[in-house]
Amino acid sequence: MSAYTVAIVGRPNVGKSTFFNRLLEQRKAIVDDISGVTRDRQYGVSEWNGKTFNVIDTGGFVPDSEDIFETEIRKQVKIAIEEANALIFMVDVVTGITELDDSMAHLLRRSTKPVYLAVNKVDNHERMLDATEFYSLGFDHIFFISSISGSGSGELLDAITEQIEPEESTATEEELALPKFAIIGQPNVGKSSLLNALIGQERTIVSDIAGTTRDTIHTHYNLFQKEFILIDTAGIRRKNKEKDDLEFYSVIRAIKAMDEADVCLLVLDAAKGITAQDVSIFSLAARKGKGVVILVNKWDVMEKSTNTARDYEKVLKQRIAPFTDVPVIFISAKEKTRIFKAIEIGLDVFENKRRKISTSQLNEVMLKAVEAYHAPVVRGHSVKIKYVTQLPTQVPSFAFFTNYPDDIKTPYRNYLENQLRTHFKFQGVPIRIYFRKK
Repeated sequence: MSAYTVAIVGRPNVGKSTFFNRLLEQRKAIVDDISGVTRDRQYGVSEWNGKTFNVIDTGGFVPDSEDIFETEIRKQVKIAIEEANALIFMVDVVTGITELDDSMAHLLRRSTKPVYLAVNKVDNHERMLDATEFYSLGFDHIFFISSISGSGSGELLDAITEQIEPEESTATEEELALPKFAIIGQPNVGKSSLLNALIGQERTIVSDIAGTTRDTIHTHYNLFQKEFILIDTAGIRRKNKEKDDLEFYSVIRAIKAMDEADVCLLVLDAAKGITAQDVSIFSLAARKGKGVVILVNKWDVMEKSTNTARDYEKVLKQRIAPFTDVPVIFISAKEKTRIFKAIEIGLDVFENKRRKISTSQLNEVMLKAVEAYHAPVVRGHSVKIKYVTQLPTQVPSFAFFTNYPDDIKTPYRNYLENQLRTHFKFQGVPIRIYFRKK
């Protein structure tokens, strides 16, 4: 199941971004916030009532003429309607209903998706009375909120999260499920070429299952005794709309593909190296608890000397630190160099992600590591770790039971993570560590 996505739409200056920031800042579970991927759109993750969902802020335009204004906004709303599971339509009580609100309402009423009308800036009794005119827009779910103070936003979030199904995370389904790989990365790094190289022979494709969104195609791959689902986000660029729309599409699609995948194959362009955008894609995948394999593409055209690959990998790992236990493979999609190795490593990472370590084995190894290097003494207390167990989660997570769980600092947490990685195979997989009171 891919994650639930909520888009905030509305004309400029009604307070969409303020509300978006409120959703993100107040929740500890913000996973990431990639801003500036395109000029005015932002994407983040929010949590409410124990349910997590993606939030998109569709941003306002400040265009030159009124006409462009209308068309640009309408375009954004159409994309949002298509991509999201639910929509928050934001209007402003101070200015009342404008023509732009009317035409947007017209678009939204035709959508089959739930629309929550949020009348913003309702922060006193008088405005509450003014706000009733918005009932005339004809939406069932109407909420009076103030983005700045946060009043009314709880009721709105309650209504949204009620619609979100709890993820069926039963282990049995996971057993049945084939590994899912998403090819992710920036435009023009060679994602399509990689996909075409992998599924080049027609007969290798068992079936084409069209994905949840129109352009993510799930290809069932069965070849050389290897079977998995490839989630392709590579078809994004072929739309002949303006570049700006594509940026929006591609980021949402990539995020949706990431949500559905077990392992993300992050493709980089060898000549460009790892850019800030690549690092943010990488950290988003890691924070979403996905396995990651880094594929450095177009390696065939690089000038090489004895240690080129080794030095390149070293620089790359400095950029993605602290999570550096990630396989890096130098490939050429065009020449088909090492692309099948990439799949083998991807399957290894998938296995690592599902690895369960018995409590006895875990304690035997990890308590020795704790003995070898004790947690630093805090405020005169000596911190003792008595017991370790792996939690039944999708991402490898470990609970260390200790007398002072709050006093263990990051360097020691990193030491424990490194010990887990040294003794057990978790390459390419993020590890979560929790300290609990014994």
